[in-house]
Amino acid sequence: MQSVDIVVITVALLAVVVAVLIALTGGLGHDEIGSGGLDLASPPADAPAASGAAVRDEEIRQMVEARNARRAARGQAPVDADAEVARLQAELAPAPGADAALREEVRQLVEARNARLVARGEAPLDVEAETERRLRSLGG
Repeated sequence: MQSVDIVVITVALLAVVVAVLIALTGGLGHDEIGSGGLDLASPPADAPAASGAAVRDEEIRQMVEARNARRAARGQAPVDADAEVARLQAELAPAPGADAALREEVRQLVEARNARLVARGEAPLDVEAETERRLRSLGG
């Protein structure tokens, strides 16, 4: 046997042994994969609880300040940061009809769920009450 063959076989056998040990000890379950320190779905325990709007506003301000720094490096005049932040926030604000559209979409989801409940022989939900409950849970 060549030395390359020995190395490949050794690594493969070692991988099998490690996989068996992980499986027997209940190692990584599928629900744990990706939930390391870089997981964006759940903030670290020591992170302050900040609202989404406050975080968004701070990030907008940081981007405007970075753009001003690049403009200054090119010799251009910086823009008024406060005015630019206000303009961008207004641009990101939801459209006036967005609430009605969201309400209608949630209502359609509740009606579809009712159809599935009825098909299984279960009691349907009160559409209006469930729509309002879901909208409250969404913060709207």
